[in-house]
Amino acid sequence: MPLVLGVLLLAVAVLLLALAVGGSRESHGVARSLELVQASSATPEVVAAEVETSFGERVLDPLRGRLLGLGRRVAGRDAPERVRHKLDLAGNPAGWTVDRYLTGTVLGAVGGLVVAALVALLVEPAVPIIVLLLVAGLVAGFFAPAMYLYQVGYDRAERIRRELPDAIDLLTISVEAGLGFDAAVQQVARNTTGPLADELARVLREMQLGQSRSASLRSLAARTTVPELRTFVGAMVQADSLGIPIAQVLRVQSREIRVKRRQHAEERAQKVPVKITVPLIFCILPCLFVVVLGPAALSIMDTF
Repeated sequence: MPLVLGVLLLAVAVLLLALAVGGSRESHGVARSLELVQASSATPEVVAAEVETSFGERVLDPLRGRLLGLGRRVAGRDAPERVRHKLDLAGNPAGWTVDRYLTGTVLGAVGGLVVAALVALLVEPAVPIIVLLLVAGLVAGFFAPAMYLYQVGYDRAERIRRELPDAIDLLTISVEAGLGFDAAVQQVARNTTGPLADELARVLREMQLGQSRSASLRSLAARTTVPELRTFVGAMVQADSLGIPIAQVLRVQSREIRVKRRQHAEERAQKVPVKITVPLIFCILPCLFVVVLGPAALSIMDTF
C-alpha cells in the first residue's frame, strides 16, 4: 500500500511537472507570437515614417551640411570671426548666420559659374573669353554674400551718422534733467527708432547681464565704422574712467558732432560736380552732339 501510494504521488508529480513545463512553453510561444505580431504591425509605421520624411530632411539638409563643410574649408579657420564681425557691422540681418553665409558663398560660386556658362553658350565667344567669363562668374558668385553685407553695413553706417547728433542731443537733455547715464541711454533707445537705437538697446542689455559700462561702449564702437560714434564712445569711456562730469562731456560732443555733420554734408556737396562728370560725358554730351551736329552732317553729306 505505501508503495502504491508512492507510485501514485510520483505519477501525479510528474504530471504536474509536465503540465507546468507545457504551460510555460505555451506562454513563451504566445509571447513570441505577440512580439512578432507587434513587430509586423510596427514595421509599416517605420517604413511609412521614412517615406513620409520631407524632401528637405532627406536631401536638402545633407546637401546643406556638405556645402557648409566645403565653405569652411575654403574660407579658413578664422572665417567665423570675420563673418561674425561683418554681420555685426550689417546689424545682423534677419536669417543671416555664420553657417548660412559660408553656405551662401559656395552656392553663389556655383550659381555664378552656371550663369557664366549659360552666357557663354548664348554668346559663343572665343575660348579665352569663355574662360574669363567662367572665372568672373565664379569669383562674383563667391563674393556676392560679402558684397551684400558690405552694402547693408554701409547703408546702416550712413543712417547711424545721420541719427547720431539728434540722439546725443536727447542724451544731453536727459542727463541735464537729472537722469543717470544709463537711464538717459534707455530713454534714447525707447523714444527713437533705427540702427542707433538698436545698438543702444544692446548696450543696455549687455550692462544688465553684468558687463561693465566701458566694455559695453567699446563693443558698440567695434560694431560700427562711423568715426563720430567711435570718437563719442572714446570720450565717454575716458570720462567714466577719470570721473569727469558726463553732462559737460555730452555737451561738447554734441557740438562737435554737429560741426562734423555739417562738414560731411559740405564735402558730399563738393563731390557732386566730380561725380556728375562721368554721366555728362558718356550719356548727355553724345545725345547733344547728335541733335546739334546731326542736321549739319546730313547737309554736308548732301552737298558733297
